Amino acid sequence: MGEPEQYVFGLWEETHANSTQTEWGSDHVLLHHPGGSDGQGRILQRFPEKDWEDNPFPQGIELFCQPSGWQLVPERLPPSYFVAVLTDINSERHYCACFTFWEEVDSTQKSLHSEVDEDDDSGSAQPEQLFAPRSLVLVSRLDHSEVFRNCLGLIYTVHIDGVNVPLETLIGNLLTCLIPIAGGSQRTITLGAGDRQVIQTPISDSLPVSSCSVAVLFRQLGIINVLYLFCAALTEHKILFLSSSYQRLSDACRALLAIMFPLKYSFTYVPILPGKLLEVLSTPTPFIIGVNSFFRSETQELLDVVIADLDGGTVTIPECVHISLLPDPLLHQTQTALSMVLDPELEVADHAFPPPIPVLQDKEIRAVFLLLFAHLFRGYRWCLHIIRIHPEPVIRFHKAAFLGKRALSEDDFLMKVLDGMAFAGFVSERGPPYRPIDLFDELVGNEVERIRLEEGDNHKMMNHVKELAEQLFKNENPYPAVAMHKVQRPKESSHLQSRHTSFPHLDEVTVQLFIDHAAAKQKTAPPIVKAEMKRMVPSGPPLGDAVDRNGSVLANSARRLEVVRNCITYIFENKMLEAKKLMPAVLRALKGRAARLCLTQELNLHVLQNRAVLDDQQFDYVVRMMNCTLQDCSHMDEHGIAAALLPLVTAFCRKLGAGITQFAYSCVQEHMVWTNMQFWEAMFYSDVQNHIRALYLEVSENEQPSSDQKQDGSEEHGALEIASEQRRLWPTLSKDKQQELVQKEESTVFSQAIHYANRMSYLLLPLDTSKNRLLRGSALGDVESVSNSYVTNSIAGSMAESYDTESGFEDAESSDVANSVVRFINRFVDKVCNESGVTNEHLKALHAMIPDIVQMHIETLDAVHRESKRLPPIQKPKLLRPTLLLGEELMMEGMRVHLMPDGREETSGALGGPPLLPAEGAIFLTTYRLIFKGTPIDPLVGEQVVTRSFPVASLIKEKKISVNLPMDQFIQEGLQLRSSTFQLMKIAFDEEVASDLAELFRKHMHKLRYPQHVHGTFAFTVGQSAKMAVEQKGKDKNPSLKTLSKNLVKSAKKTIGRQYVTRKKYTPPTWEQRSSLQSEMDEDEISEVDQTSLTLSSTIKSSDRQTMSSVVERACCRDYQRLGLGTLSNSLTRSKNEPFRISTVNRMYTVCRSYPGLLIVPQSIPDSTIQRISRCYRQSRFPVVCWRSSRTKAVLLRSGGLHGKGVVGFFKSPNAPSSSQADSTSLEQEKYLQAVVSSMPSYSDTGARNTLSGFTSAHMSSSGQFSPVAVAKRRDGSDFFALWVGKWGSIRGTGRLSTYNADVGNRLSGKESPQANGGPSETHFLRPQRAYLYIIGDKSQLKGAKQDSFQQWEVVPIEVFDVRQVKASFKKLMKACMPSSVVVDPDTTFYRCLQESEWMCLLHKVLQVSVLVVELLDSGSSIMVSLEDGWDITTQVVSLVQLLSDPYYRTFDGFRLLVEKEWLSFGHRFSHRGAQTLASQNSGFTPVFLQFLDCVHQIHLQFPMEFEFSQYYLKFLAYHYVSNRFRTFLLDSDYERIELGVMYEEKGEKKSQQVKSVWDYIDRLNKKTPIFFNFMFAPEDGEVLKPYSYISNLKVWDFYTEETLSEGPSYDWELVQGKQEQTEEGDRPDTAAPTSQRRIVWPCYDRRSKVVPDAITKLLQELQGLEMELGQVSEKWKDTWDKIKATQRSESNSLLMSSNLSHHRRTQGVYLKDSMVGSAINLSLDSEGSSSSAPTGGMSGRPSTSTLYSQFQSTESENRSFEGILYKKGALLKPWKQRWFVLDKTKHQLRYYETRQDKECKGVIDLAEVESVVPGTPTIGAPKNIDEKAFFDLKTTKRVYNFCAQDSGNAQLWMDNVQSCLSDA
Repeated sequence: MGEPEQYVFGLWEETHANSTQTEWGSDHVLLHHPGGSDGQGRILQRFPEKDWEDNPFPQGIELFCQPSGWQLVPERLPPSYFVAVLTDINSERHYCACFTFWEEVDSTQKSLHSEVDEDDDSGSAQPEQLFAPRSLVLVSRLDHSEVFRNCLGLIYTVHIDGVNVPLETLIGNLLTCLIPIAGGSQRTITLGAGDRQVIQTPISDSLPVSSCSVAVLFRQLGIINVLYLFCAALTEHKILFLSSSYQRLSDACRALLAIMFPLKYSFTYVPILPGKLLEVLSTPTPFIIGVNSFFRSETQELLDVVIADLDGGTVTIPECVHISLLPDPLLHQTQTALSMVLDPELEVADHAFPPPIPVLQDKEIRAVFLLLFAHLFRGYRWCLHIIRIHPEPVIRFHKAAFLGKRALSEDDFLMKVLDGMAFAGFVSERGPPYRPIDLFDELVGNEVERIRLEEGDNHKMMNHVKELAEQLFKNENPYPAVAMHKVQRPKESSHLQSRHTSFPHLDEVTVQLFIDHAAAKQKTAPPIVKAEMKRMVPSGPPLGDAVDRNGSVLANSARRLEVVRNCITYIFENKMLEAKKLMPAVLRALKGRAARLCLTQELNLHVLQNRAVLDDQQFDYVVRMMNCTLQDCSHMDEHGIAAALLPLVTAFCRKLGAGITQFAYSCVQEHMVWTNMQFWEAMFYSDVQNHIRALYLEVSENEQPSSDQKQDGSEEHGALEIASEQRRLWPTLSKDKQQELVQKEESTVFSQAIHYANRMSYLLLPLDTSKNRLLRGSALGDVESVSNSYVTNSIAGSMAESYDTESGFEDAESSDVANSVVRFINRFVDKVCNESGVTNEHLKALHAMIPDIVQMHIETLDAVHRESKRLPPIQKPKLLRPTLLLGEELMMEGMRVHLMPDGREETSGALGGPPLLPAEGAIFLTTYRLIFKGTPIDPLVGEQVVTRSFPVASLIKEKKISVNLPMDQFIQEGLQLRSSTFQLMKIAFDEEVASDLAELFRKHMHKLRYPQHVHGTFAFTVGQSAKMAVEQKGKDKNPSLKTLSKNLVKSAKKTIGRQYVTRKKYTPPTWEQRSSLQSEMDEDEISEVDQTSLTLSSTIKSSDRQTMSSVVERACCRDYQRLGLGTLSNSLTRSKNEPFRISTVNRMYTVCRSYPGLLIVPQSIPDSTIQRISRCYRQSRFPVVCWRSSRTKAVLLRSGGLHGKGVVGFFKSPNAPSSSQADSTSLEQEKYLQAVVSSMPSYSDTGARNTLSGFTSAHMSSSGQFSPVAVAKRRDGSDFFALWVGKWGSIRGTGRLSTYNADVGNRLSGKESPQANGGPSETHFLRPQRAYLYIIGDKSQLKGAKQDSFQQWEVVPIEVFDVRQVKASFKKLMKACMPSSVVVDPDTTFYRCLQESEWMCLLHKVLQVSVLVVELLDSGSSIMVSLEDGWDITTQVVSLVQLLSDPYYRTFDGFRLLVEKEWLSFGHRFSHRGAQTLASQNSGFTPVFLQFLDCVHQIHLQFPMEFEFSQYYLKFLAYHYVSNRFRTFLLDSDYERIELGVMYEEKGEKKSQQVKSVWDYIDRLNKKTPIFFNFMFAPEDGEVLKPYSYISNLKVWDFYTEETLSEGPSYDWELVQGKQEQTEEGDRPDTAAPTSQRRIVWPCYDRRSKVVPDAITKLLQELQGLEMELGQVSEKWKDTWDKIKATQRSESNSLLMSSNLSHHRRTQGVYLKDSMVGSAINLSLDSEGSSSSAPTGGMSGRPSTSTLYSQFQSTESENRSFEGILYKKGALLKPWKQRWFVLDKTKHQLRYYETRQDKECKGVIDLAEVESVVPGTPTIGAPKNIDEKAFFDLKTTKRVYNFCAQDSGNAQLWMDNVQSCLSDA
C-alpha cells in the first residue's frame, strides 16, 4: 500500500548576473563587500525535465537555495541543509529541502571576472582560491525533513567519497519510491547505495507534526514571549522571525503553526524569505515570515510588525500594535501549565529525593495549547447553524450567541479570533457533522467536564497534559522500536580535502527511464483506497449560562423575574394601575439579562396564532418594555434577546381604525441591532436550520410511522445529528431521491429569504416615511461598515441622507428611504443566498420582489401613520404652572422636558427612598427665572411636585447634550444649564418639542441673560412687557429726576479741565430741613463748579440742593459722621483741629470715576494735591480713609495699587537724583502719608519726634533674636504673629532689615525684645517700637522698594491672588457641588474636587490678611490697603476688617451700610464681574462678592452670638446679588448709577408696589417674619473678632450644596409664602399636583421648616443638649415659658426680642410674642406658617417644634422615673428633713433637692450600692401624725437611710419603683 510521491530533484549552481556562460562565475568584489548579493543562482539540471501532471515546477526556487544571496567565499565551508517552504497559487505548501556544498572556482573564471567587472579596484590582492556554492534541492509536497536530509546527504556522500554507485540510479530511485499514505503506516525505502530508511507517517493527518520544534521555540523565547506571538498570530498581526540559522527559522515557524492547531494559518507563510524579496515585508496583510538576521537593519523601519529574535530571545512589539491577550483566568492557567512543563524541576526542586523527569517536552507544550483551545472553543458546535445538508453541508457559526453564552462578549481576544480567517477555515473544515475525527474533536466533545474540573487543580491538569502528550507523540512515532536507519555519511572532514572533483553532469535519459518504468508499474497496480473512518462528530455538553457560574447574575434575580411576570400579567388582565406601579421596577429589572429573557418568554405566552391584539394602553406598555429590553442590547445581540423579540414585534398590534392595524415593530425601530447585517444573517441562518431540521424530521416520520416514544425521541434530535445521519445515508440514496432532497432544501432557504425580506422592511422603514425622522448620516452605504455599525436611528432615515448626496438632490423623498432599504435588503439576500446555494433563477426572482415588498409596506405604513396621528396622545402628566412674582412674565410657554438626575446623590435615591429625578414636567422661561416644574417619573413619589429654578441672570454655562431617557427608545436632545446660585438643570426635550422650538428657547434665554444694556435686566424691565424690554428702554417714569442726574453728569463732563468758574455761596440746609427738599426736585440746571474750592458750602448753588443732599445722604456720609471723621456743618467755619475732613474734590467724579462723590482726606491736604497724587495710583484710586477705630483712633485707608513710577518715587532713597516733577509728586505723596500719621493721637503724644535722639532706650528694640511672643493674643490664645510670619514670609520689603527678624514681629506686637546682654544694641535696630502706618501692598509691585529709616510707615508686601484665580476656582467649586453625572471615579469625589478647586485656600488667604490688619489696627497702627486696582481684594479685605473690628457692622443697618459704602460707592464692578450685559459676557463670571459673603459666613460660624443677622440673610444676599431682581447690585460705580438715574430714584418711588432695592425688601420682610434674625445675638461690647483662618477651621457653606426640590430656592419669599398660604386655605388651583396626605422627608425635598428650623426649636434643642452634657436637670420648659410670658406681658408690643444669650449665662430665655404662639403652645410649624422659622443651621430632617416639646417632657419623665417629697432622717444625731426626691432610671441614682424648683442637687444615692429596700419603723424625731406604714428603709453598702412618705400608699409606690430599678439593673 502506498503512493508514488512526486519529487522534483534539481541541481543548482551560482552564476553571475550578467554572465551567459555555463561556467561557474561570481563577483569576487564580494570579498570586500560581504552582504552584497549580486550573484544569482542558475539551474544546472532538473529531474524530471517535464513537470508532473498534478504538480508544476515552482518558479524562483534558486532564490530560496541561497536566501542571503549567492556569493563566493575564500575558504570551503561545511555542507549545510535546511528546508524552505513555498506556497503555490492553490495555497498548497511545497517543501524545498536544500543541501548546499562548496566547490573551488577555477582560475579562468577568476580572470574573466576581473575583466568583466570594471568597478573592481585593480590593485586589490586576489585570494589564491575561491569557492562557490552548489545546491542539491528536493521539492516535495510532503514534509519529511529528516528523510530528505538523509537522501540528499547520501547523494553527496556517494559523490565525494567516490562510492561505486551511479548517481543517476540514486536519483531515479529517489524520484520513484512509494511513500505510504497517512494513518500510521511505515515504509522502508532504499536509494540503492546499500542504505535503508523507514518513512513513518503520522496516524492522524490533521494533527501537525512538530518533532521537537515547539520545545526549542519556548527555550529560545520564553513563555510570555511565545504567548504574545501566539495571540498575535491568532489576532492577525504581522510576525517576523530573525535568526542566523535557516533551519531554526523553519522550525520556529513550524512550531508556531503547531500550537495554533486546530486553527490553520491562512495568510502569507514564508519561513525563509530570500534577501531579494524583502519588500514582501511591507505587505498590508498579516504574515508569518522568517528572515536571516543578516538583514536585521532592513527590518528596523517596519512599524507594524512584531519581531521575534530567536538568537537573542526577544520579542519586540511596536507601539502602534495592540495585541489582545487571552482572557484572564485562561491566561494564568496556561502560563502555569507551561511553566510546569518547561521547568518540571521547579515543582520538586526543594524535594530531598527528586524523581527522575521524563522528557516529552515538545508534545506536552502542544498538549497545553490543545487544552487551551478546547477551553476557548468548548461548546462551539452548539452555535453552528447548518443551512444546507445536501449536496454538500453548508455551515455557519453564530458568533454573537457563542460570545453571549460564554459571557465573553467584551473579550477583545476572542472577538478577534472569531472574526479571523483562521476561524472561518476552522468552521468550514470542522463544522460538518459527519467526518473523520481527531484528538481535538474528542477533547471538545467528551472531555469538557474533565477540563472544567481541572481548572483549579494543577496536578490533575498535568496528568491530562501528559496523557495528551503521549497521544501526540504516538501520532508521530507509532512504532518507535522498528525505526532502523542505515544511511552512509561522508567521512569526517571530507569536505576539507584539497582537491574535489566537480559534481558531474548527470544523464537525463537514465533518470527518465527509471521514472517511466515506475509509472508503468503503477498503472497495473490495483487502486489504493484509503479507508476513511467517518463518524458523527461529538458536540459536547451544551453551553449553559456561563454567567450564573461567574455570579454576575444578581442574587435577587428571582424576585426581579417575579416582578416582570406580574407586570405582564397585570397588563394582559387590564389591571393598568397595578401595572403602572410596577413599571419602574420592571424597567430597572430589565437591566439584567435573565429578566430580559423572561420578558420574551412571558410575552410569547400571550401570542395566539402569531397575533395578539391589544388596546392602546396595553400596547404602549408592551412597547415600552420592549424598548427598554432592546436599549441595553448591544448591536451584536449576544444574548439573543433581539432574536427572541423579532417574532414578537410582528405579533403584538393594536387596531387603529377600519382595517388598519399598527404593529409593535413600528415603535421599536430605533435600536442599533436592526441595522447590523450580522444580526440578520445569524437570525436567518438559525431559522433556516430549524426549517431544514423540521423537513428531515417529517421525512423520517413519514417513512417510519412508529410508536409515540420514538416520535418524542426524534423531537430531541439536534440539527447536527440529523445532518450527520443524512450525510451517512447520502451515498446510498438514488440519484432522483438525491435531487429531490436538494430541491426541497433549496426551496426552504428561498422561502425563508422572502420571509426575511419582509421582516427587514418592517424594522427598517420608519413609520413616517416622508419625514425621515432624526436624519443622521451613517455609513450604511457599504456592507463592511454595516456589519459593525453603531447606527442608532432607523437606517432608512440615515440612509436617505447619503443617498441625497449621491443623487445630488436636496430633499429626501420617501423614495430615497425605500431605495436605501431596498439596497440593504438586496445586499443581505445576495450574501445569504450565495452562501446557502440558492439557484440563480430564484435569486433573480427575489431581487424583483424586494422593491415591491418595500413599496407595499410603505403604503401600509402611510395609512398607519395617518391613523396613529389621530390617536389621543399618550396621557402625559399635566403641565404644572409655576407661581410667578409680581411683574414677572412668561417669555415662552412651558415646553415638556425631563429633568435628568445630576450627580447629587440625594435626588437619585442613592441615599435611600425612591428617586425624585428623573422628573417629567415643563421648563418655563420668564423675564426673571428659568423654572422647571413637574413630577417624578417614579410612581412611588409621583404625587410630589419637583421644582427647580434659578434666575436667568445667574446662568453661567449652557451646553447641548444628548440624553438617553430611561423610559424611551430615543436619544433626546437636551441642555445642561449651570447657575451661579448653585443649581444645575439637566433637561431633555420631550419628542413633542420640535428642535427649532428648543433652539428658540436657547436664543430667548441668551437674550435675557446678556441684555444689550443694563436697562434690559429684570430689575428695570419688571412690570413692562417683556418684548419691549428687549427692544427699547422703558419710558422715564420720573423725568425730573432723570434729567437732574443727567445734567449733573453733563456738567461734570464740562467741568473737567476748567479752572476758574463763578462761585455762588450756598449754605446747605440742616439735617432737619432735609425732608422739605423732596418737593423741589424740578430744577434742571446745575451750575459748573470750581474744582479748587475746599468746602462744600462755597461750591453749591441753590439748584444743587437736592443733589448734594442726596450725595450727603449716601451711606458713606452717614458712616463718616458716625465715625466722627468729618461733618458738613451749617456755618462756613470749620473746626481746624479735626484731623480729617470731607472733601468734595470728586463730587463731579472727575478725579476718580469709581470713587464716591464725598471722600475723607487729611485736613491739611488741599484738593489740588489730591488731584496730582491720584495719578500715581491705578484707576486714580488714591488713598482715602474709610474707617477709624474709636478706641485707638487708628485709621484704615484704601487705595488702588501704585503705578510703576509711583512706587519708585514713593520709596526712592533720599539722595537718588530724579527729575523735579517726579520729585514733587513723591514729596506730595510723602506729605499725604505724613498727614495720616500725624492724625494719630499716639503720634502726637510722642510730640511728633522724628529723630533718633528722641527715643529712649526703653523705646528701642535691641535684639536680633526672635522670641515668638505676641501681645495681641487671639481669643483662643494662639499666637497670631508667629503664624503670620510663617505664612507670609518677608513681611517688609528689602530695606535695612533684609532678613525678617524679631524686630518687626516684636514691633508689630508692641513687645520689647530683651536686651542681648545688657550692652548697647546694634545701631540699625534703633527704630520706633511700631510703625505708625503699615501699607499692605502686592509683593510683585513692591520689588526694589527702599525703606527709609526715618519714615513712620512700613510696607508689608503680601502675595495675593488675582481675579482670574477666583474665576477658575469658582468653576471648579461649581463642578464639585454640582457634578453633572454620578461620580464613579474615586478621583472626582466631592471632597477631592473641592480641594482641587482651591476655593477654601482663597478664603483662607483673604481671612488671613484681614485678621492681620485687624491685629495691627487693634494695636494702634494705621493701615493702608493698596492691592490690585483697589476694587476687588482691597474691598474684600477692607470690609472684613471693619466687620471684625466694629460691632456696628454686625447689625442689619451696619452691614447694609458697609456693603453700600465699601462695595457700591467705592466702585466694585458688579456688572462687569457678574457678566451682566452683552458687553461683559466675555469677561466671565467672577464672584468676588460671593467670596466676601462666604468669609462673613465663616466668621458667623465661629462667633454665632456676635451677629444680629442669621446665616439665611447671607444666603439671601448671595442669591440676589446675581439674580438681577433688584437694582442694588447693578452697575459698576456711583457715577454709572447717577448717569442712569438709578441712584436717587429709589427715594421718590418708595410708594410703588415694586421694591427696587434689596435693602428695602429685607426691611419689609423683617417686619413680617424673623427669618433674617439671629436669635443667638448677644454681642459683647466693642469686641474685636479674630477668627481662625486655617482651612481646617473653615466649613463648606451649605448655600453651595443645599437644595429644596419641593418649592425651589426660598429666596423669592412671596413665592414660597404664597404657596404655603394656599395649602393652608386648602383651595388649591386646578393646576396644582394631586394632593397627598403623606409627609415625606428627603434630604433635598422638604418644607423649609424642616431644612431651616425656627430658632426657638433649635435653641431649645441645643439648650437641652447642653444641659444633658453638663449633667443638670432640665427645667420643665413650661416653667420657663410661664416666666417668659410674665415678663413678656409688660412689653407686649415688642416683636421677637433677642434673648440675653451671652455665653456666660446658663439659662437661656426665649421671648415670643404672645399672640403668635397661642395659649395651647402648639408650635408645630405647619400650622403657624413659616412666620417663626429662622434659618440658623441648614440641617435636614429636624423634628418639628411640637415633637420637640413633647420630647422635653418625655426626657424629663425619662430622666425622672419617679419623684416626690419624702422625709429623710439625717445622719447620726441629725433631725428629719423634708426633701424633694428624684428617682432617675437612666443614671441609676436617687437624687434629692431642697425644693422642687431647686437646680442644685443636695445629694445622690447610687442605686448600684443599694442592697435592699424594706418597710421601716418610726424613730426619734420622726414627723408626727403619719401612718407607721409610711416609713421605709434603704440599705446600702455604706449605711442605712430612713425615709418617711406622706402616707402608706406613697411609701409602697416608692419601694416598688426603687425595687424595679434594682431588678432592671
